[in-house]
Amino acid sequence: MSDHSGYVGAIDQGTTSTRFMVFDRGGNEVVRHQLEHEQILPRAGWVEHNPTEIWERTRAVIASALTKADLRAADLAAVGVTNQRETTVVWNRRTGRPYGNAIVWQDTRTDRIASALDRDGRGDVIRRKAGLPPATYFSAGKLQWILENVEGVREAAEAGDALFGTTDTWLLWQLTGGTDGGVHVTDPTNASRTMLMDLETRDWDDELLSFFGIPRRMLPAIAPSSNPGCFGTTRADGPFGGEVPLTGVLGDQQAATVGQLCFRPGEAKNTYGTGNFLLLNTGHELVRSRHGLLTTVCYQFGDDKPVYALEGSIAVTGSAVQWLRDQLGIIGGAAQSESLARQVEDNGGVYFVPAFSGLFAPHWRSDARGALLGLSRYSTNAHVARATLEAICYQTRDVVDAMTADSGVTLDVLRVDGGVTANELCMQLQADILGVPVSRPVVAETTALGAAYAAGLAVGFWRSTDELEQNWQEDRRWQPTWSAEQRARGHAGWQKAVSRTLGWVDVD
Repeated sequence: MSDHSGYVGAIDQGTTSTRFMVFDRGGNEVVRHQLEHEQILPRAGWVEHNPTEIWERTRAVIASALTKADLRAADLAAVGVTNQRETTVVWNRRTGRPYGNAIVWQDTRTDRIASALDRDGRGDVIRRKAGLPPATYFSAGKLQWILENVEGVREAAEAGDALFGTTDTWLLWQLTGGTDGGVHVTDPTNASRTMLMDLETRDWDDELLSFFGIPRRMLPAIAPSSNPGCFGTTRADGPFGGEVPLTGVLGDQQAATVGQLCFRPGEAKNTYGTGNFLLLNTGHELVRSRHGLLTTVCYQFGDDKPVYALEGSIAVTGSAVQWLRDQLGIIGGAAQSESLARQVEDNGGVYFVPAFSGLFAPHWRSDARGALLGLSRYSTNAHVARATLEAICYQTRDVVDAMTADSGVTLDVLRVDGGVTANELCMQLQADILGVPVSRPVVAETTALGAAYAAGLAVGFWRSTDELEQNWQEDRRWQPTWSAEQRARGHAGWQKAVSRTLGWVDVD
């Protein structure tokens, strides 16, 4: 590759895998490499990752991708990082060793911590300051659990030796030297998912920290999502084999919003990954949700004012397809879910509510659990597969309805991205269930692309967001085919199914 510094790289550290991708000025993919990591499930409701394994996978995908494309550190103008949000890592700054596994965003072990917050009024403070409902989803409860249950962490934290971060922070610390001067930093999109950051000041809040008993010195600095100096530079002895500026950091769903170029208020995207995440750009205005959505930072570029978003977070969508593969064994791979579901014309009255970790937006019910309903002797694996795809789409419909109620914005089209968008039947069902067109871009992996855009803008690789607009191209559009009656009947069945899952487990 002869064009010196003619590319931008992106580390995409997700829930099930880590990938490294390189993009050119047109936003086109040059190379990628991806590796899965282990999903550790010690008991019901617990989900963990090994932070050391994630770092090793990150090193491996960077080295493999650069080798595959014959690229070196000097060929990269900058690198961005995007990550699974809320997943909580605590490690020792002197040894570099984690204090056990990371607690993943899907984990529900903190249900008692979350429910207690609402009983004494602290939940209302969290909603007002952090824009989030008290829920197992977010980082603060997980960090409190580690401080209370992992031996030695509380003492190390008080002494300034235990560091907290989401996986962006963990990887940045490693890439910039680790125990030898590693940078301890995050950005507002990730910090806004902890229940510890005030949305207006974009700083850690002492009152919120006191709710969870968290020492402030554990926390990383908060720097703008796209900036030329705050995230450090890769070390020459690291996986890049040279120094590359790290100039962009965005939580995965905000990165996908940037990758979909939703820069104007009222523009929305939906990412279909392990879960589904629908973000609506609300501009510089903080819109407080009254219908079960989250208020979050969408991005902050340099010294510009932050842009905010309303978000609907759904815990289990693509991972429900994985469940068909790994736990039920009725498909051999994710792609088979489409061919199996196509064997039937409809769901045969079967509904699947994949509330494995409770229900997130807009319900926020940690007492819900997954259920297959409407089964009869007529039901087959094909009906279950189709019900799984429909569950992805119905959960999205619930979030879109809440978003319309909060913002007054009615979607004209839904921009979609992520791995599940390769499932053509699922995307057709999404258009049918929503009653609006669904549009997929040429580059469906917009999470990594958004991180690359944030990094490239910081160093002038791209001059402005207007320049990025020229890169977006539509690959496929699905038009609704269901009648209004069919749509209403299907959604009524879904709502009935959801109601049956509530209150299944007791939460103190």
